[in-house]
Amino acid sequence: MRTHQLVLQWIEDQLSSGDLTLGGRLPAERSLAEQLHVSRTSVREAIRVMEAMGVVRAGVGSGPDAGTVVIADPTAALGSALRLHVATSHLPVKDVVETRVLLESWAASRADPDAPALAEAAHLLEQMENCAGTEEFLALDVRFHLALADAAGNAVVSAMMGSLREAIQAYAGRITGSLPDWDATAARLRAEHRGILAAIKNGDGGSAARLVADHIEGYYAEAGLGTAGLCGQWPRG
Repeated sequence: MRTHQLVLQWIEDQLSSGDLTLGGRLPAERSLAEQLHVSRTSVREAIRVMEAMGVVRAGVGSGPDAGTVVIADPTAALGSALRLHVATSHLPVKDVVETRVLLESWAASRADPDAPALAEAAHLLEQMENCAGTEEFLALDVRFHLALADAAGNAVVSAMMGSLREAIQAYAGRITGSLPDWDATAARLRAEHRGILAAIKNGDGGSAARLVADHIEGYYAEAGLGTAGLCGQWPRG
């Protein structure tokens, strides 16, 4: 079970027992991590996913607005996310790639250069620089793309990307065997990530949209899946 599902189950149990109510705050990351026997990083990522799903609102800083607040019944949100995940697992790779290009190009073109999510994206890039395993790299890669989508500030786009994350990682992992040289591919992907992030931070949404479309399509095209051509739909400048 994924960590966000563990946290959702914990919330459901707490709501059922009356120990937590809508509008109530979750325990601190350290406390929740200890209760669920997972890392604080996993809890932080789970909260980000649940925020995209509309289950919680994560506050920052200190005072009455700090902490993570339960704002919706998690059952409906989890059901929607799982239905989308099941559906995407049976769709052609090309359809998922097209959806990514549409969503992520739009998000990149409208991302706020000062969005906090970009700091997370930069941190993930650092982790990818020292990443040895393919599976770990792809997991970080998906998180990087989700962070870029979050920077656009559109809750629906963030929720859709969050629901697609497992399908994206699964497809990306399955085609690594078709790549001629994974190390060379990983180096290219890292360079492209840096270019996308730089364009967003420089406020060049048009270039960011084009770069992210080329980046997504290029990976699948390199594996011989022939998905190139969509990026021409986006403004080049």
